[in-house]
Amino acid sequence: MKLSTRTRYGIRAVVELAENYGRGPVQLKMISKDQDISIKYLEQIMSLLKSSGIVNSSRGAKGGYFLAKPPNKIKLSECFSCLEGPVVTVECVDNQDYCSKTKRCIAREVWAEVEKAMVSVLESITLQDMVERARKNKPLVYQI
Repeated sequence: MKLSTRTRYGIRAVVELAENYGRGPVQLKMISKDQDISIKYLEQIMSLLKSSGIVNSSRGAKGGYFLAKPPNKIKLSECFSCLEGPVVTVECVDNQDYCSKTKRCIAREVWAEVEKAMVSVLESITLQDMVERARKNKPLVYQI
């Protein structure tokens, strides 16, 4: 499974918002610069995240984007679902009628385990966990 750029970039953007949580809105141009994502693409990503209730925005000279909830209350699975859709390894895991071999296919059992493991990992990590991981790897720079 290969994640889309929308998901990869979107996760980077919300982690940056989590790093800046409580310091006010972060302008798109700053996220764009810090994360090396085009503003046009970032606008599309943020629109999705906003419509899902993960981020909010404010207008004006000091406006920008900010998390709708504290980073420790937002699971990576929420962001993933918004940006990528549901975790699906193969169609037959969720729909047994998809294939006539579903009931006797040993590979389907493995794909179901992989899907369950992915969901479990995404459910177990919050944006705050991502911030803490980032802090271990690099000092945070706040540009607001």
